[in-house]
Amino acid sequence: MRIEKLTDTISLMRSVEQANADYLTTVREVIDDVRQNGDQAIFRYTEKWDGAKLASLKVSKEEMDEAYANFDRQLVDDLEEAAANIRAFHTAQVRGQIDFPLAKNSYIQYKISPLDAVGLYVPGGTAAYPSSVLMNAIPAIVAGVERVVIVSPPSVDGKLPDSVLVAARIAGVTEIYKVGGAQAIAALAYGTETIKAVDKITGPGNSFVALAKREVFGKVAIDMIAGPSEIAIIADDTAYADEVAADLLAQAEHDRFASSVLITTSTSLAEQVSIEVEKQLKLLPREEIARASIENFGCIYIAESMEQAVAAVNELAPEHLEIITEQPDELSKKIKHAGAIFLGRFSSEPIGDYFAGTNHVLPTNSTARFSSGLCIDDFVKKTSVVFYSEEMWEEQYPKIARLARLEKLEGHARSVESRSWNKEDSK
Repeated sequence: MRIEKLTDTISLMRSVEQANADYLTTVREVIDDVRQNGDQAIFRYTEKWDGAKLASLKVSKEEMDEAYANFDRQLVDDLEEAAANIRAFHTAQVRGQIDFPLAKNSYIQYKISPLDAVGLYVPGGTAAYPSSVLMNAIPAIVAGVERVVIVSPPSVDGKLPDSVLVAARIAGVTEIYKVGGAQAIAALAYGTETIKAVDKITGPGNSFVALAKREVFGKVAIDMIAGPSEIAIIADDTAYADEVAADLLAQAEHDRFASSVLITTSTSLAEQVSIEVEKQLKLLPREEIARASIENFGCIYIAESMEQAVAAVNELAPEHLEIITEQPDELSKKIKHAGAIFLGRFSSEPIGDYFAGTNHVLPTNSTARFSSGLCIDDFVKKTSVVFYSEEMWEEQYPKIARLARLEKLEGHARSVESRSWNKEDSK
């Protein structure tokens, strides 16, 4: 793993725009096809790209029950405990309606209401991601969403992984469809004969999924356009090189475009970590993917001071940030931009991926500068409510009319004044 001297900033914006440009034509064709031909188009694409010839899109209750019955009991317990942690953390985020009294028996409110229906995309194909089921479904259900739908690509046998179905059952989702890719996003946005449209789509996916979400935004809401995974680690000479290397590789094995960066004030640690990365790479089952990530988007930076390291991280705004230093909690107070922060030697990033209860759907590509990870707020909408009594209106309407005329909006002024006309007529 290469070692460089840290300059003022680090940029990890990975250039995949050409690939996206090539995919975009296909994505648009798929979306149009699903809009026009519904289920027929989905069956066709599922057979073409997933190799599965389906008789039905919807997962049956029998399939759910069979998956649960066959699943390892210890893993069921582990998933249930993880779900409980996620549920507890997101329940703490729930906010009630805000009531703000005004003078003269008037008031305004901030009404918080759950969305009616959301669609959750769960990646599939070469791997199963039950953690994505829990991270997307539980906040939606806690928020009060009435209809929660899961879509996920089937394997060639026309089934979804048992782990995904078990996680869905634990989360409380029963409406599940065997469809992935851009066609799944189109179905959720526009609806088909089998799949009723939703109001918002959340969840990570490949480039086709990300582009499809971007294309349907406006017809439905989306959570974010997620890019490849990334981690930055700030460490000093108290860190263990083998542990830091393992944490870097945990992100690198996600994707060839994943980014893993270490920033340290210790030249000795930098050299040891570089050696450890190479040693551990050779033992990693996903070595080919992790190696491509490390070689193209991985780096160890040597900083002159922790202040310089913090400044670089704040510029980078990484998806995940680990701080493995003598006083990580103090250093974390200086971090302004990161999707999620993990403090100390025993808080490695996979703890957040699976178990702690925080959400692992996080902003990437430096968007943590202005956006947040998935939370309860993604599944509710806020509505302002205004009630003016007659007495309050009478006191305030001349001011409102003057402000309307300041903006040359005579109709607005007359709207608020019109109540006075009726008062005059009734005298």
